[in-house]
Amino acid sequence: MGGCFSAPSYSRTSNVPCLSSDSNDDSDSDVSPTSASAIFLLPKNPSYCGYRYRLGPELGRGEFGITRRCTDTAAGGGGGAGCALACKTISKRKLRSKADAADVRREVEITRSLPPHPNVVAFRDAFEDKEAVYLIMELCQGGELFDRIVARGHYTERAAAAVMRTIVEVVQHCHKNGVIHRDLKPENFLFANESETSPLKAIDFGLSVFFKPGERFNEIVGSPYYMAPELLQQDYGPEVDIWSAGVILYILLCGVPPFWAETDEGIAEAILHSEIDFEREPWPKVSKNAKDLVYRMLDRNPKTRLTAQEVLEHHWLLNANTVPDIPLGEAVRERLKQFSVMNKFKKKALRVVAEHLPVEEVAGIKQMFHMMDTDKNGNLTLEELKTGLHVIGHHVHDLDINMLMEAADVDGNGTLDCGEFVAVSIHLKKIRSEEHLPKAFSYFDKDGNGYIEIDELREALKEDNLRLNEQAILEIISDVDTDKDGRISYEEFVMMMQAGSDLMNSSRQYSRAMLNTLSINLLKDGSMKKTIFQIGD
Repeated sequence: MGGCFSAPSYSRTSNVPCLSSDSNDDSDSDVSPTSASAIFLLPKNPSYCGYRYRLGPELGRGEFGITRRCTDTAAGGGGGAGCALACKTISKRKLRSKADAADVRREVEITRSLPPHPNVVAFRDAFEDKEAVYLIMELCQGGELFDRIVARGHYTERAAAAVMRTIVEVVQHCHKNGVIHRDLKPENFLFANESETSPLKAIDFGLSVFFKPGERFNEIVGSPYYMAPELLQQDYGPEVDIWSAGVILYILLCGVPPFWAETDEGIAEAILHSEIDFEREPWPKVSKNAKDLVYRMLDRNPKTRLTAQEVLEHHWLLNANTVPDIPLGEAVRERLKQFSVMNKFKKKALRVVAEHLPVEEVAGIKQMFHMMDTDKNGNLTLEELKTGLHVIGHHVHDLDINMLMEAADVDGNGTLDCGEFVAVSIHLKKIRSEEHLPKAFSYFDKDGNGYIEIDELREALKEDNLRLNEQAILEIISDVDTDKDGRISYEEFVMMMQAGSDLMNSSRQYSRAMLNTLSINLLKDGSMKKTIFQIGD
């Protein structure tokens, strides 16, 4: 699961408790920062007890917890005693809604149920205690997809074809086993090791969902650059994964996303309406077959979009060994590097924003919820929301309240529970404003002189093991530093943060509200009218 959070603190040599507690699996229970630790998410596993895995250094951070290197101390398990693995620790205190808890359950179910595949990270086990869920997985140490490409001095169309074949084979594997990934993006693919022949592995199924043939979904999830148009229109199936893979292919071939804008609404509108640009460099030198595959994967009509099998049978991939091996040009590598590096900087900054939504602020919103909940049943009806907003001085049009209710009502029961109300309130009140950006800026500006300087940025990013070399740090400064004084001012930082953000880098709970509100905003201005095709046709 992607995103930003802090998990319970453990020493570098702490142990992972195996799941041995009784399960209270109440999927309808509220999950909040104060009650989450009392909720058990997984069925009990009596075959494990005591301590088995020894935690090591941190490898990375996601939405709800921390991934660390770990060692299997059991002589008879999997790779044997001393086997190096990865442990994703998902803090229950970060699960603020029923939807968050359901995501964790579903991630475990999906990773457990998917048959082994050479390009999907291997799942080993899942444990749980009162504080966290622990997912034990294969350790991937070869770095992210784009980092590997950028590190190579020679990048060609043939190399892009090899990567795309792997990604689509993963999609095919998921779809054959009744799973839609829903969050395909370069960051979710790691190399197993640092060798040139290392396999590429899909690592994150936190937004994935089981599906049956013909089943449709309406929840807006994922990262804006990679969202399919029918996902924005809230009526979709497995075809969304092919669209996302097509976006990755476009980026692999030219270094930038096919649909770009300075705001999330702009990105969504471009996805719905803009033509694919095959004119900019290096497209004139890219083969016709490659462009044809991109075009067919980015077909706005999911009914005529290629399936995973059809993509693998496309001439460009069937004949990958004969695809042009001529370098696509240094400009493509530089664009990929910039795209990757800036995403990492913004992710770090957005994590800081999310972490500075203080507990007392959430408590104040909860107090407002209880004031509005006049019948004290733990849910707000539409009428209670209308009355409550009026009492606190928010005079909102009835139509807007109806749409707000629809956006915030994650479980679709026609009312808002406390978690849903908190999520949408924080979104409306904070995320779109600059209120928390000073705190994020001060996190980087360690000496408080009003500027983020090279040493400060280097140290802050090093904390997350981002593996950025000196040149990458200098390029971040150069890209954000509009007045070219060699440092980043607060105004420059704000401009960066407000340009084309990735909503899923902030907390998933807030993202659900933001993405649904984005959908509603587009609906209000007419951008989401299904003028291209009718999904039900």
